[in-house]
Amino acid sequence: MTVTLEQPARALLVTEEDREIPVPASLRYSSDDPLAVHLDFPADISLNGSMVTWTFARGLLAEGVRAPAGAGDVHIRPNGRFRTVVELHSSYGMALLRFEKAALQRFLLRSYTVVAAGSEEVGPALDRGLTSLLRGV
Repeated sequence: MTVTLEQPARALLVTEEDREIPVPASLRYSSDDPLAVHLDFPADISLNGSMVTWTFARGLLAEGVRAPAGAGDVHIRPNGRFRTVVELHSSYGMALLRFEKAALQRFLLRSYTVVAAGSEEVGPALDRGLTSLLRGV
C-alpha cells in the first residue's frame, strides 16, 4: 500500500533586492519513492504556466536543516535559528527560498513515520529510475 504525505510549506522567495515574496509551495513524500522529497509549486507562479516540481533526496533535506548541504541543482542550509534556505538552480537562473525550519522538521518527522530513515528499500526506486533513464533505448 502506498502512503503519500503532503504538507503546505510557507516559502518566501528572496529577490535580488532582498525583498521576500510569499510563494505557495507544498512538500510531498511517498512510500513508493522512499529516498525522495518533492517540492511542488503551482502553475500560476511558474515561468511557463505549468506546475513545477523539484525532487531531491530526503537525506539532503535532513542534512540541510542542520548544516549546509547539497551539490548541483539543490542546496539547503540553515539561515539563523528558525529558518532554512533552499537554493534551486536551473538553466533559467537561481531561486532562493526561505522556509520555517520547524515546518521542514515536522515534515521530515512525518515522513519517518511512513518509512523510517535507513530502512528505505532502494530496489524498486532504482528499477524505476533505470527504466526512466533507459526508456526508448
